[in-house]
Amino acid sequence: MHIVVCIKQVPDSAQIRVHPVTNTIMRQGVPAIINPYDLFALEEALRLKDKFGGTITVITMGPPQAEAALRKALSFGADDAILVTDRAFAGADTLATSCALASVIRQIQNNMPVDMVFTGKQTIDGDTAQVGPGVAKRLGLQLLSYVSRIAAVDVEQREIVVQRRAEGGVQVLKTALPCLVTMLEGTNEMRFATMPNMFRAARHPLKVWDKDAAGIEDMTKIGLKGSPTVVSKVFAPTPKSARAEIIAVESGEPKDMAVTLLAKMFTRFPQIEKQLTQQA
Repeated sequence: MHIVVCIKQVPDSAQIRVHPVTNTIMRQGVPAIINPYDLFALEEALRLKDKFGGTITVITMGPPQAEAALRKALSFGADDAILVTDRAFAGADTLATSCALASVIRQIQNNMPVDMVFTGKQTIDGDTAQVGPGVAKRLGLQLLSYVSRIAAVDVEQREIVVQRRAEGGVQVLKTALPCLVTMLEGTNEMRFATMPNMFRAARHPLKVWDKDAAGIEDMTKIGLKGSPTVVSKVFAPTPKSARAEIIAVESGEPKDMAVTLLAKMFTRFPQIEKQLTQQA
């Protein structure tokens, strides 16, 4: 089994600030980390490798500094890593990114067939959740999004059964391989890197691909030229000055607390009571 895991190096969102004058993101001094959602995808791929064997190839598109994210993935147990970096990819939005990653995976398939592609649900810097589905569409792969659990994999029959989160419940889906899976948060817990894997990751000769090695033929579909998304403004949310209100209930019973809270809410927001009455 050959599994490809797409990861992204992102700035730590907990330490990002917005410039008060220019309203642009201040990245200076902000540490870079592996997108947390991608770690759930990587761990799930590693568990499948532990169970069925095979090879895990990790890919990322970004500046040369993204090498650190790939070596981190190797230290967890991935077998190979490819850094896709070229100035031609700069300024890529989700559409251009999915085009580039799909082309990279096609090149990988020329040497070794790919059975599964894993991505995180989304990234913490973009939060669009569009790249995974975009790659699946371009490669013609079965898409399994928002997966909370991989229930079963039949390597011989080339079938997979997953549970995915949906509105109002959980869906159980069965499809054929190859497929692309986007993993939800909290689905597993990332393992610790072992000392042998850490040494191997430090010595591993990373593959560095430019646009030509990635098989890009149409330059108008990558980078800034292939990105129709326009960010008109970036701003920090205005902090709220209002303090939380403490509501005291004498009895302390859950029923009395609920009645008091509803009465307070309906007094302050009468339109909510009207809407609920109409629905009832």
